[in-house]
Amino acid sequence: MPELPEVETVRRGLAPVMEEQEIVRAQINRPDLRWPFPDHMAERLTGARVSRLWRRSKYILADLSTGESLLIHLGMSGRMLVSGDPLGRFVHDHAAPQKHDHVVLDMGQGARITFNDPRRFGAMDLLSTEAAEHHPLLAVLGPEPLGNGFSESYLIGVLKGRKTPIKSALLDQKNIAGLGNIYVCEALFRTGIHPARKVNQISEVRLAGLVPVVREVLQDAIAAGGSSLRDFRQADGELGYFQHSFDVYGREGLPCRTEGCTDTVRRIVQSGRSSFYCPSCQR
Repeated sequence: MPELPEVETVRRGLAPVMEEQEIVRAQINRPDLRWPFPDHMAERLTGARVSRLWRRSKYILADLSTGESLLIHLGMSGRMLVSGDPLGRFVHDHAAPQKHDHVVLDMGQGARITFNDPRRFGAMDLLSTEAAEHHPLLAVLGPEPLGNGFSESYLIGVLKGRKTPIKSALLDQKNIAGLGNIYVCEALFRTGIHPARKVNQISEVRLAGLVPVVREVLQDAIAAGGSSLRDFRQADGELGYFQHSFDVYGREGLPCRTEGCTDTVRRIVQSGRSSFYCPSCQR
């Protein structure tokens, strides 16, 4: 599933062709994805102008002139692809309709945005812009890891006394919004913390050190266009490239990249998810 860097990469790709543009036609090709689409979705989108495109955790939100916001979740295989952009960022002509093109938005300047999702685990909803943060999917989320609310004092406070493994604590969206398996593995490697170490066994100094490293890992991934492991594509159809910079994720049995370390990357399973780490560098 796309994580924060992939979703932010898609948002940045969509912003130039969506913000301040009218949706002149919305085509909805099925009644649902992961959940049913809201009633009269095509009619509610058609004619609306996008005033702002923003991200909350792994969700993209488009604030509309109608007082509603379109919430988008990419799911496992969802793609937001742009074609026919007159600004020249996307030179692709409109492709012939594909089997899994579930939502198609034609914008005022000629760009077309197609939501393609073969597995149909993605989702879209329409909600009140004013009450967006109270939507059931957003209300439970912790602070954004790239925002001011995610600080050393916050992380120490929210995790204080926890007996859960540090990796599980970082993946809990109630603690921090948007962190996923890939980037937590990478951040723990960079800070030298074993993914199975209990939070209450980690000093406050080491916990505080996670904050700038988490931000650094996410910013590095965004700069590389995210990570393409299976289905992810940027809005222009290109792959992300951060997977070529992984230190541990997916590198089981390969040499640790730390200079002077002779150990190899190991894998354990935590709560059904693979954790990758170096047993010599992470304690």
